[in-house]
Amino acid sequence: MTETATETPVTLSASAAQQINAIMAKQGVDRFLRVAVEGGGCSGFSYKFDFADEKQADDLLLERDGAKVLIDEMSLEFLSGSEIDYARELIGAAFKINNPNAVANCGCGTSFSI
Repeated sequence: MTETATETPVTLSASAAQQINAIMAKQGVDRFLRVAVEGGGCSGFSYKFDFADEKQADDLLLERDGAKVLIDEMSLEFLSGSEIDYARELIGAAFKINNPNAVANCGCGTSFSI
């Protein structure tokens, strides 16, 4: 079930959707970007970005401008209220999670604590 933007606990920025679509176009297949939270990393938890071929029963499906992102139920607890973004900065470009639940972040931007 796809939820509307007002009901969705996690949002996807326009630049993240654009980058996901660009990656999928290069791969030549219609897949999902999977975003998950795992234990570990320098701050206690880390974000994991991967590809998935199909949606699992407990996955939240986010869609924006044709881009599709999956988040499993357990990770969603840590990501509620977050925005998945794609930032282009002087030192490089990467997916970023703007997570209001994180009380501390690692300098690498992929690790956080709650």
